[in-house]
Amino acid sequence: MLIAEWGPTILLPDGNEVPDIVTRDELARRGVTLEPARVRALEGVDGDPVSVALDSGRAVPVDAFFIGAPTRLNSDLAERLGCAIDEGPLGPVIRTDANRMTSVPGVFAAGDIARAPHSVAWAASDGVTAGVAVHRTLVFG
Repeated sequence: MLIAEWGPTILLPDGNEVPDIVTRDELARRGVTLEPARVRALEGVDGDPVSVALDSGRAVPVDAFFIGAPTRLNSDLAERLGCAIDEGPLGPVIRTDANRMTSVPGVFAAGDIARAPHSVAWAASDGVTAGVAVHRTLVFG
C-alpha cells in the first residue's frame, strides 16, 4: 500500500495466494495493478530498462523491484529455551514485551528476530531497549 505513494505499482504474488477481496479493492483504489501470473525471470542489461518476464508470456517493465521475501530464524535457540514464537507477516518472530523480554523470564530478543517489518533503525533501538532492561534486571533482580 505504501509503495503506491511513489508511483505506478504492480503487485506480483508470483503465483502465490492473492490478497483477499477487501485488500484487492483497497489496492485498486490506490492504483495498484495485480498481476497473478508466476514470475519467470528478471530481464535487462546494464542501463537498459528492466522487465519482469511472466509465465503468461508477458513482460512487465519496471523501474524498481521490491521483494517481500519470507524470513526464518537462523537458530533454534529461542525454541530450545522455550520462547514463544509467533508467525509474522513474512515468517516467524520471537514474542517479546515492550522491554524486549521473551516469554521466558530473563531471556531477551531484539531486532529482526523479534519484530516485523524489519528495519535497521528499529533493530538498533530494540537492542538499546533490551540492553537497558537486562541491566535493570541484573541490578534490581
